[in-house]
Amino acid sequence: MWTFAAAVFLLIITPGPGVLSTAGVGSGFGVAAGTRYVAGLFLGTNLVALAVVSGLAALVLADPRIRLILFVVSFGYLTYLALRIAFAGSRIAFIEKARPPGIGGGILLQVVNPKAYAVNTAFFTGFGFMPDNYAMEVALKFFIMNAIWLPIHFLWLWAGVMIHRLEISDRAHSIINVGMAAAMLAVVFLAVLSQL
Repeated sequence: MWTFAAAVFLLIITPGPGVLSTAGVGSGFGVAAGTRYVAGLFLGTNLVALAVVSGLAALVLADPRIRLILFVVSFGYLTYLALRIAFAGSRIAFIEKARPPGIGGGILLQVVNPKAYAVNTAFFTGFGFMPDNYAMEVALKFFIMNAIWLPIHFLWLWAGVMIHRLEISDRAHSIINVGMAAAMLAVVFLAVLSQL
């Protein structure tokens, strides 16, 4: 069980679309918008975990056409989200500040996030610790995963909000947002490269 908890911590804290976008939303839009976004990510990651545990994800992802469609949607949405974060702190003339992604945006990110499926598959197919009671093991894994997931995401949100609250120039704030968006895009491009 401790090995599972360590794996959850290490896999969730590493930069991926979820935590990077959480920091970006916190930096670009503040604590309230970031909290709504984290709520959506939380619901989304648990939906993905349920899909993995039930076998639905394996069934759906067995079709290469569906995998390609999900990959294209994932790439498009992550790019869109990165651009919204990149331009959230800039003051471009005649362009109104973008609306922050809310609960729906968080759910959508997790549902199309390839890392979410890979991580949840690793969590629920590996690290067995109750071979005689799989149902209890799955329930405990959900509990442990969420007990670690929530504070890590709120830590990333806090980091983004602290950047938002710093008294820095609009230009510096914009540069930070662009940097976070670039990191998200780097994750997206690494995912593209892994598919080649």
